[in-house]
Amino acid sequence: MASLAWLLIPFFAAIGAAIWASWAARNRTSGDISELAGYARFREAMEKAHSGSDAV
Repeated sequence: MASLAWLLIPFFAAIGAAIWASWAARNRTSGDISELAGYARFREAMEKAHSGSDAV
């Protein structure tokens, strides 16, 4: 029984590593598009606010 436990421990570790690797390599580009659009809106707002004022 002890030999079975010694074989199952690395097996479960490999399964856990495969699950973690698939989670780490997931496609995360869906949030980037909205963040880039928000950054573009921020830049436009800053340009509007800065272009009209000549104050020091």
